[in-house]
Amino acid sequence: MSNPATGPGTRLRRIIDVVLVADVFLVLAGALFFAVAVVLHGQQLDAPLELFQRLWQPLFTPAIGLLMAAALLSGGLGWWQRRGQS
Repeated sequence: MSNPATGPGTRLRRIIDVVLVADVFLVLAGALFFAVAVVLHGQQLDAPLELFQRLWQPLFTPAIGLLMAAALLSGGLGWWQRRGQS
């Protein structure tokens, strides 16, 4: 028999947790990059903002969407668990 603490469900949850932590850092790095790019744009250096705009749709939009979906799912599951305990 396998130990439930090291079963496939626990392993999958750990992988998901690692992906979500990496996603949080990607979103934070994107926000910082955007802020720096806007400041540089004010100094007539347009290349960083143009790069950010090229990366927005394929990289940052899905990262933000994944983060929001995970937050909603986590909140929904927490609500469901509390509802079941009452």
